[in-house]
Amino acid sequence: MDDFDWNNPYPTTRSPLMARNVVSTSHPLAAQAGLRMLLRGGNAVDAAIAAAAVLTVVEPVGCGLGGDAFAILWDGAQLHGLNSSGPAPQAWTPGYFKKHDGRIPALGWDTVTVPGMVAGWVELSERFGKLPFSELFDPAIDVAERGHMVTPVVQSKWEKAVPRLKDQPGYAQAFMPQGRAPRVGENFVFADAARSLLRIAETHGEAFYRGELAEAIALHAKQNGAALAADDLAAFRPEWVTPISRDYGGYTVHEIPPNGQGITALIALGIIEQLDLRRYPLDSADFHHLMIEAVKLAFADTYRWVADVRHMTEVTAEHLLDDGYLAERAKRVDMKRAGNAAHGTPPRGGTVYLTAADESGMMISFIQSNFLGFGSGVVVPGTGISMHNRGCGFSTDPAHPNCVAPGKRPFHTIIPGFLTRDGQPQMSFGVMGANMQPQGHVQILARMLSYGQQPQAASDAPRWRVNTGLELDIERGMPPEVAAELASRGH
Repeated sequence: MDDFDWNNPYPTTRSPLMARNVVSTSHPLAAQAGLRMLLRGGNAVDAAIAAAAVLTVVEPVGCGLGGDAFAILWDGAQLHGLNSSGPAPQAWTPGYFKKHDGRIPALGWDTVTVPGMVAGWVELSERFGKLPFSELFDPAIDVAERGHMVTPVVQSKWEKAVPRLKDQPGYAQAFMPQGRAPRVGENFVFADAARSLLRIAETHGEAFYRGELAEAIALHAKQNGAALAADDLAAFRPEWVTPISRDYGGYTVHEIPPNGQGITALIALGIIEQLDLRRYPLDSADFHHLMIEAVKLAFADTYRWVADVRHMTEVTAEHLLDDGYLAERAKRVDMKRAGNAAHGTPPRGGTVYLTAADESGMMISFIQSNFLGFGSGVVVPGTGISMHNRGCGFSTDPAHPNCVAPGKRPFHTIIPGFLTRDGQPQMSFGVMGANMQPQGHVQILARMLSYGQQPQAASDAPRWRVNTGLELDIERGMPPEVAAELASRGH
């Protein structure tokens, strides 16, 4: 990459890490698990799977064995995308949700689509891994059996989730071992998950989709009046996809195609480039305002048009990324006032993130999630399998491309990112947090590629998050005068 300015103007105690083999994620036990695989002679994919498995144990507030996953992988020669998000059960139609007043709930079994994460691990290992699949789970099984001391951030999220989830089937038995959330520093043992991880390791995931774990999932669903069936699990296969991309600042930004929201980042970057962000001083109100308005326009299009790519028949990803269309969208940005963005009409034609790179040149950008906190709140008894709630990403409006249907994938928020230049890998990257993810992608890339900020400084810089309408969250590090100027423009 181009030379960066290695100064860091933001308050931080962190420094960039330079190494030939790297595993980066949100919990040290997971990062250590990945490094153990590299020390055994494994590659970046082996490291990523080992780290991902540990995260289901040490960060159950963000992911579990019943989650979904996506990856973008550089194999040393070319880029690959993996969509391992599961589809709706065959019984799901808009009419199915009449029992919920025509709406898809946020919690419980009727939010659970087929969990795809475990199959994604298997697919990555079989195609690109070096170590035996069963070895990758040694650290996760060990941590689950012996327990780990709960960390402050995880404990805070855990405690906040209890009032909302304590009555969901299986939740209290799995995640309230003393009738409450564990306290900071308490040892949390997850023996049920250890047994499930062992069966996944021994059977290359078959137990989860076509064996005893699948039977337990289907039985629990049936006992609670839900539609997810053994046939839905058995039929699932992850899908290798070609990442969608857009050039920005002399580089190419790659995202997973819909059903995910990665296209939001590409739309926003296209609008920003039309308006030449570089003419505004870094960290100025104009710098932030332009990106905020571009992101709002991008979200408006995403929420109107994006769905399972097989169902985007009216407006496609190519339509949304058309240069002419983005130029028209850019004209809607008023640099003096915050706008309440509406979608356009293009021309027709709870999450954890990790990344790993090894000295052979392999790089993987990987993300897995149960969505809202612990997901649906449902935990399959005796298995430690906590189920995601990605089904609540569907619409029940028959006119919307994201309307629920049998075998259809819901709109997804989790998005791995990747950056290349002249066809060569430069960076794997990602952000956690629902609709913050494409916003984080945009802010990090704009800082690095338009202003030459080094990665650590770009990560430490104060961020904003667009909510609904004109609402905007800003971090405490934002200079007061910049915040005041944004407020004066209507944010």
